[in-house]
Amino acid sequence: MMMHYQIDGQPGKPWLMFCNSLGTDLHMWQAQVEFLKNDFRIVRYDTRGHGGSEVVPGAATLAQLGQDVLSLLDSLDIERVHFCGLSMGGAIAQWLGIHAPQRLNKLVVANSAPRIGTPQGWMDRAAQVRASGLDAVADGAAGRWFTPAFIEREPQRVAGLVATLRGGSPQGYASCCDALAAADLHAGLAAIITPTLLIAGDSDPITTVADANAMREQIPAAVLVTLAASHISNIEAEAGFNRALLAFLS
Repeated sequence: MMMHYQIDGQPGKPWLMFCNSLGTDLHMWQAQVEFLKNDFRIVRYDTRGHGGSEVVPGAATLAQLGQDVLSLLDSLDIERVHFCGLSMGGAIAQWLGIHAPQRLNKLVVANSAPRIGTPQGWMDRAAQVRASGLDAVADGAAGRWFTPAFIEREPQRVAGLVATLRGGSPQGYASCCDALAAADLHAGLAAIITPTLLIAGDSDPITTVADANAMREQIPAAVLVTLAASHISNIEAEAGFNRALLAFLS
């Protein structure tokens, strides 16, 4: 499994790993890297089927996406990390918290839920993308990801993210839809012993503040920060997201 990754920051500082959302790539974390690179050694990677990482035929599972993280850490000889994932990346973060706590220092689960969406919704989207490509999904992405005010205020940033989605691998995207269709982490949340920061967007229609509050009640060492943002809160509420990360990880 060939994984594309990038390392920034200061040698000898604590490792911090970032995991992208569905249909994006490691560049979504650029603002966080710039903000945190003096305090951490940062590794960010493209989830399988995204960006420069390998597209694997067939359906993926959340366990495979989690094992990809562990394999990358092993290949880089990294024993433990702070791990931050958003949306699908947040589902991977939860999986790691349940199944690989020995590899984690602290955990950040942003704009995510134990079950994102519905199984049928993800299966339908996977079928659509396999049949017709990513254009239809890309056409509606801005409204799923950001508030109307942000879309109006930052049209070039939004257009760049949508272009990344549109130019991605339909097979890679669909395989991760399959993983999300089958993923339900509710039963494992109480087993997450890693100190956990939950980040929610107050205008997020996909993974809501209510989802984050329910997770906070289940994860023993969890705290919640709510930002004025929709789904991709690290970009829409960049400054607040960065402050929350630094305060939690310091």
